[in-house]
Amino acid sequence: MTKTALVAGATGITGQAIAGLLHARGWRVLGLARNPLPLPGVEPVAADLTDSAATAAALAGHAPDAVFITTWLRRPTERENIAVNAAMVRNLLDGVARSKSLRHVALVTGLKHYLGPFEAYGQGNLPDTPFREDQPRLPIDNFYYAQEDELFAAAARDGFAWSVHRPHTVIGKAVGNAMNMGTTLAVYATLCRELGRPFRFPGSAVQWNGLTDMTDARQLAHQLLWASTTPEAANQAFNCANGDVFRWRWMWPRLAQWFGLDAAAFDGTVRPLADQMADDAPAWRAIAAREGLVEPDLARLASPWHTDADLGRPIEVVTDMARSRALGFAAYQRTDAAFFDLFGQLRAERLIP
Repeated sequence: MTKTALVAGATGITGQAIAGLLHARGWRVLGLARNPLPLPGVEPVAADLTDSAATAAALAGHAPDAVFITTWLRRPTERENIAVNAAMVRNLLDGVARSKSLRHVALVTGLKHYLGPFEAYGQGNLPDTPFREDQPRLPIDNFYYAQEDELFAAAARDGFAWSVHRPHTVIGKAVGNAMNMGTTLAVYATLCRELGRPFRFPGSAVQWNGLTDMTDARQLAHQLLWASTTPEAANQAFNCANGDVFRWRWMWPRLAQWFGLDAAAFDGTVRPLADQMADDAPAWRAIAAREGLVEPDLARLASPWHTDADLGRPIEVVTDMARSRALGFAAYQRTDAAFFDLFGQLRAERLIP
C-alpha cells in the first residue's frame, strides 16, 4: 500500500528535498505551508501552524504514516522563539493525532543544539568537536530543545516512533528562505562580477583555516527517509553532514572559479556580507531586469546575516556521524559538488544569470 507523508515546511530547502525524494520513492506527499507552492507530486495543504484550530481543520481527513517537520519561525528573542516554535510542533502533532495513523515523526533542528541559540551563538563553554549526539544539552534556553520536548511528549502520548536530525549548514534551493548560504554566495559572486568587486571571504580566520563540514539538502532528505523506515533508527537523534570535511581556504577559490572570478587574498579581516551587500538591492534589480531573472528582490534570495554567523564563528565546527553510520546509513555527498549542483540549478531556473 502507498504510504502517506506530511511534510511541514514543504516550500523550504529541506522540505522541498524530502518531498521530492518521497514522491520519487512512490509515497503520497502532503506539502504543508502557510502559502503552498506548486511542487511536482506534492498535494498542497495550507495551514498556519501557530493557529491550533486552523491547523486541526487543515489536517482533518488526512492520515499520514509519517510526518517530517522542517519548518520554524524566527522571533526577536529566544524566549519568543521557544514559545512560537514549540507551539507549532505541538499544534501540528495534535492535529495529526486525530487520524491515529502516525508511525514516525522526524524533526529537523541543527547544530545550534550544540552551539547555542542566536542570542548566545558560539559563546560560553561549548562541547568539543566533532559534535556527538550524546553530548548533553547546553545549560541555556534553546528553541530546539523545546521542539524536541514537544516531540517526545507527543510520542509518549500517541505511541509513534521519532527521530531528530541535526544538519550543519544546508545547501539547497528555496526562494524566500531565512537561512540560505548557497544562494547567498551565488548572488554575492554575481554582484562581485557585475560590479568589479573583489570576491572576499567575509568570515573569520578560524573558519578560513579550520576544518568544517556542510549538509546537502539531498543528503539530509536521504537520512530523513532512512530513519523513518529503519526500525533500528527509531527514537534517536542523528547528526547529518555530507561525509567530507574541508577548509574554506580550499573551498573559496573553487567557488570563485565557478563564477569566473579570482578569489581575493584573505588577510584575516572579517568583512560581513551584511555590510558588503547592504546597498546592493538596486544593483540586483538592474541585473534581474537585464538578464530576465525571475526574482528581482535581493532580500528573497540572500540571507547575509545567516552566512555571516556561520562563516564568522570563532570556533571550528565539525560533526560526527558515527551513530547513523553504525546503523547502516551510508550516503555521501561531496560539498564542492553540492555547491556546483545548486549554482547550476539556480542558473537553469533563471535565479542567477
